Amino acid sequence: MAQLSDDCFAFGGPMMSVDDAVGLIAARVSAVQERESISLHEADGRILANDIAAPLPLPPFTNSAVDGYAVRGSDLPLQAEAVFPVTGRVQAGGSAQAPLQAGHAMRIFTGAPMPVGADTVFMQEDVRLDGNGRVVVPAGLRPGANVRPAGEDVAAGHPALKAGQRLRPQDVALLAAFGLPHVDVRRRIRVAVFSTGNELVSPGDRRGDAQLFDSNRFMLGALLARLGCEVSDLGIIGDDRAALAGSLEQVGRSHDLILTSGGVSTGEEDHVKAAVERAGTLVLWRMAIKPGRPVAMGIIGGTPLVGLPGNPVASFVTFVHVVRPTVLALSGAAQEPLLPMPLRAAFTYKKKIARREYVRVNLRQAPDGVLEATKFPREGAGLLSSLVDTDGLVELGEEVTRVELGQTVGFLSYASLM
Repeated sequence: MAQLSDDCFAFGGPMMSVDDAVGLIAARVSAVQERESISLHEADGRILANDIAAPLPLPPFTNSAVDGYAVRGSDLPLQAEAVFPVTGRVQAGGSAQAPLQAGHAMRIFTGAPMPVGADTVFMQEDVRLDGNGRVVVPAGLRPGANVRPAGEDVAAGHPALKAGQRLRPQDVALLAAFGLPHVDVRRRIRVAVFSTGNELVSPGDRRGDAQLFDSNRFMLGALLARLGCEVSDLGIIGDDRAALAGSLEQVGRSHDLILTSGGVSTGEEDHVKAAVERAGTLVLWRMAIKPGRPVAMGIIGGTPLVGLPGNPVASFVTFVHVVRPTVLALSGAAQEPLLPMPLRAAFTYKKKIARREYVRVNLRQAPDGVLEATKFPREGAGLLSSLVDTDGLVELGEEVTRVELGQTVGFLSYASLM
């Protein structure tokens, strides 16, 4: 487990910017050290444990890029058509029986190795056969055309993948092209997730008149799974400080991160902070962000804890900006900066200075063809439908106080946040 000192997050101050918070997490959290070798079938989404240099060139041999006829570049006609006797045939997976003679052509197929002596291929649709075993080729083809040289894609020894990369399908394809059946990755981090509050019940259970079905726990579990975590769902823990503290102490011994939802504000029935102080050390993190200001950060027996707000939109936004970088740091993954895409605003908006805000928006194409962002018609951190019925978030920096129609704003798609 990742073991942190009780004062490693003792940053002080009443409010912290988003950037400072992310920087603090990345600097303080240590990655898990355990590694495992897995098959390529399991590699998507895993964190690469070591750098990988290309063990062979790609392609490993010079080959034809098309179906056609291979010739010597020195035989290419410059002014008029030329006629070549066709001697030999080479298919993908095979090889030519003999070197190509000067003044001759050889039938060749896509992916087949080039015959010794040949360096150029005419596409079959650009030539014609004369019926006497000869091919008629046009003038003007450049030497080396339609040929893939060995190492054209990746040279042998090239640093192809870096430790800390979260492997994508295209990365897995590259590993397979290198002939590597297994890859070393960091082990998945173990995250315990639970919700708090007597007002919550799990889907499928009987709901009282004053209760809600718990949705945050399932959203957070799905987000964690997309980041490659092993998730332990601890269910709902009621508003009991002793029960909360006991649960925190128990799960802290077997997990790399504890994630809670609800109970982190300053009300009399918000018990997470008190439970963390009882089981470990708490630093209340009031982040300068909307939605989502009340966020708790604590250490339970050396294991970091993040307590997110109970409102679903606030929980989602703070997950993206607090939990996501924490998970990446614990996993040994390189931090993946969120790069907003510039769009035109089709709404007006006012906000406070020195606070970062995220506005839920949809994309549409304006009559002039430009993509623009339209604001969700309702506000409120408790509107789960506002996450379902929008395409992403517009990020408004701390220095922004107003958005005008037509202004350029930064857009983060939901897909980029997961």
